[in-house]
Amino acid sequence: MNMLATWTVKWLVIALAIFFVAWALPGVHVPDFQTALLGALALGILNVTLRPILKLLTFPITILTLGLFALVVNGFVFWLATIIVNEFSVDHFWWAVLASVIVSAVSAVGNRFFLGADGKVGDVREDD
Repeated sequence: MNMLATWTVKWLVIALAIFFVAWALPGVHVPDFQTALLGALALGILNVTLRPILKLLTFPITILTLGLFALVVNGFVFWLATIIVNEFSVDHFWWAVLASVIVSAVSAVGNRFFLGADGKVGDVREDD
């Protein structure tokens, strides 16, 4: 049960981050929170399935650019999520790159705030 609660909190935090980005950046468009929830779901599925493959394929160029190309991969995955969800859109690719950076930062802070240092819902228990 705790795993489902943790996943739900993370999903809501990412949806809030997407909704915040749409409010803060003029090139990202999310009409309502329901669309942000769908965008967060699409982003989560893409991050679990496609992103590891892309990171592996782009590893050499990521090394050559000292890790900066990873931002492009993250932006590409964000852009793909906007293609999957109808009303979720970005004006062009570089808005997606900037939005992915901000969503990552906001969700990291939100997860730390709502889930704590261990990243899980519930009490932290230490075994003696």
